Amino acid sequence: MPEQLAPILRVADAEVAVAWYVRLGFVKEWEHRFEPGLPLYVGIARGELRMHLSEHTGDARPGTLLYLTVEDFDALAASLGVTEIDDMPWGRDFQVVDPDGNRIRIGSPSQLSA
Repeated sequence: MPEQLAPILRVADAEVAVAWYVRLGFVKEWEHRFEPGLPLYVGIARGELRMHLSEHTGDARPGTLLYLTVEDFDALAASLGVTEIDDMPWGRDFQVVDPDGNRIRIGSPSQLSA
């Protein structure tokens, strides 16, 4: 198995967050609670990319910024209704904000790495 990095994002309601991330092409892989009534911890994936969403206070800070490079950049931007796309030296990108204020900057693959 290749090494991976799975950032953890703090969310108030993991089920609401999962539904929002589905719009970005993620699927829920698993969920965990230590016992009923305790905070939910969820793993989501988009292909080989993994993230964790945590309702646990202290796991992460709201307002985090992640950069996600995707192959289906134009289709994803269109499906999200994004009209403002920035042309940057490393490629094109745009930003969306999840229900908890976490910012996801979505980019196209760099022409430099092609």
